[in-house]
Amino acid sequence: MKIAVICANGKAGKLIAEEAERRGHEVTAVVRGKNRSAAKSAIIKDLFDLSKDDLKGFDAVVDAFGAWTPETLPQHAASLRKICDVLSGSSARLYVVGGAGSLYLDAEHKTRLMDAPEFPAVFMGVAQATADAFYELRERRDVTWTYLCPAADFRAEGERTGKYKIAGEMFTTNAKGESFISYADYAAAMLDVMESGKYADERISVYTE
Repeated sequence: MKIAVICANGKAGKLIAEEAERRGHEVTAVVRGKNRSAAKSAIIKDLFDLSKDDLKGFDAVVDAFGAWTPETLPQHAASLRKICDVLSGSSARLYVVGGAGSLYLDAEHKTRLMDAPEFPAVFMGVAQATADAFYELRERRDVTWTYLCPAADFRAEGERTGKYKIAGEMFTTNAKGESFISYADYAAAMLDVMESGKYADERISVYTE
C-alpha cells in the first residue's frame, strides 16, 4: 500500500512508519522539519497547510498527531478536522492514533474510563481533547476512518512482543486486570488492522495479553 504517516517524527508515528517500511509498504512521512523516520520519502509541511494534492493517491493515511500542553490541546480536534477536510471524498482510509480515556466502562455506554474517580487528573486534559476530536470524527460521512485506541498504559519504551489483542469500544484488560501496550506493539497492531481492511468507521482498542 501507499501509506502517508502524518507526524512521522513523533514517538508513535516513527514506529508506525518503521513497521510499515519493514512490511514492504511505500511509506511517506508528513513532517514539519527534517524527516527522522524510516520512511524513504517525505512531505515537508505543517499538517495545517496540507492540500488535497498532497495526500492524493494514498491508500491509507495515519494521523499520529499529539499535543500535551493546555494551549495546544485544542489542536487535537482542529488537526483531525483539517485532515478529514483534505481527505473528504477520497478513497484513502484514515487511521487515527487515539486515546483510551473515552472507552466505555459499561455495556450501556454511559460511563467512560475518564469518568472513573481513579482516573489520573494529570491526563484529564489530553483525554478530553482526544475524546472531543473523536466525537467530531464519528459524525463525518465523507471520510472512511478507523480510530485505534491504545491501552491505558501506553509505554513508549516497551518492546515489540506481538502479544496483543484487538477489542472494541469497551475498556478491556488482560487476565491480570492490566491495561498496557508498548508503542512498538501498537504500531504492529495498526499495520495489522490496516492490512486487514476491517473496522471501517469504527473505534477499536488494543492491549497486551
